[in-house]
Amino acid sequence: MFPRCEGYADRVTESQRTGGEPAPDEVLAGVAEAVPAPEPAPALEPLGAPGLEPLAWSSARIVLGGLVLWALALVVTLAVPALHTGERDWWPWCCVAGLALGSLGYAYMRRGRGNAAGAL
Repeated sequence: MFPRCEGYADRVTESQRTGGEPAPDEVLAGVAEAVPAPEPAPALEPLGAPGLEPLAWSSARIVLGGLVLWALALVVTLAVPALHTGERDWWPWCCVAGLALGSLGYAYMRRGRGNAAGAL
């Protein structure tokens, strides 16, 4: 029912084409002559200023900083009634979830498995 894609255009004769359209290779031959060849792309320079090295940060300290921020957010949401009543009653639970997941991450980092420098 459906023609095979491979070589189908080669098997189609000119009489089978609708409206006497030119063959695709005849159309493309005229386009290839009219379009100039593209210029080569310039070489890319590395990002950042030369001589800069990444800072050596402890992953566990970053996670500990996130835990402190989640604890601070929990204290603020519990201290301000407008932040934990009505439609915002889930906000303290979001802070609790952040503390719980951050604690798991901190335990993982402290065991030494989450240090990016040792991943090689």
